[in-house]
Amino acid sequence: MNGSWELMSEESDSLRTSPSAASLSENELPPPSAPAGYVCSLTEELVAKAREELQEKPEWRLRDVQALRDMVRKECPHLSTSLEDAFLLRFLRARKFDYDRALQLLINYHSCRRSWPEVFNDLRPSALKEVLASGFLTVLPHTDPRGCPVLCLRPDRWIPSNYPITENIRAVYLTLEKLIQSEETQVNGIVILADYKGVSLSKASHFGPFIAKKVIGILQDGFPIRIKAVHVVNEPRIFKGIFAIIKPFLKEKIANRFFLHGSDLNSLHTNLPRNILPREYGGTAGELDITAWNAVLLASEEDFVREFCQPGPPCDSILGQALPPEGLSSEVPCDDSMRAVKSQLYSCY
Repeated sequence: MNGSWELMSEESDSLRTSPSAASLSENELPPPSAPAGYVCSLTEELVAKAREELQEKPEWRLRDVQALRDMVRKECPHLSTSLEDAFLLRFLRARKFDYDRALQLLINYHSCRRSWPEVFNDLRPSALKEVLASGFLTVLPHTDPRGCPVLCLRPDRWIPSNYPITENIRAVYLTLEKLIQSEETQVNGIVILADYKGVSLSKASHFGPFIAKKVIGILQDGFPIRIKAVHVVNEPRIFKGIFAIIKPFLKEKIANRFFLHGSDLNSLHTNLPRNILPREYGGTAGELDITAWNAVLLASEEDFVREFCQPGPPCDSILGQALPPEGLSSEVPCDDSMRAVKSQLYSCY
């Protein structure tokens, strides 16, 4: 994505040999025999960044991929997943080359997709044209100074009577899947810019604990991406209630990456410079344009059809005894839960 649309982190070198792989020393591991050849697209600068922050060593990269591939075949023989180098690398990078954690993330990734059919069945851009046309989300054409693409969300553009909130979630997931194809994004991570201008109590009540827990479960434990910051602007008082619903499910590290700017765009600009922001957010990069990113997604229709629209084996035969991350069970939200959400939101007024 030529630097316009692009994970970051750090961890000790000891994670390169997880307990389950400890017996496989550098010299003992079999040479990689990848199903599809991998060619690294990272610049020298990003290779150095990945080495320092993700513990990724180019000379060990294919060895590490092969180790994860062997673990999948041995420990999850019925897991219906791609074993290609580039695909497995996403999970290794997201978990800093800790084999065990990367394997668990891969299992969670597939478990999430099968535990929420309303979101993941028939997931393709052409099925979400109404959401994309609404301007609910887009990706800004320029990355932040760290190389992170900026995912811009505008909940006020959603009209609940037109389609359910799960359609918005589908569009977000579709966008994340497209972003994570870039090796730059795998190394640098992403930033979210959420504009809550005009979000009403009735609209906020759709995002209750049931939905919040599922979405956060996916983003934290079921998808190979690093969210480096969430910048919230124009939040009304009602957002205190929304965040009160979200926060119990957030890990401390992620919770500390939320920044609430209100209508203070100068505060936003200390994190996201004006030259990458559209005019709507005090920037100098022109009007906010949703058409370019929509075109990127719609041009990927065939890829998503192959990945998400093919009949698959039953969930049990794929995942065995694997359980989805906390919050991703298919339980139905009860009326009491929704009443509690509205009560919590009302208290913010």
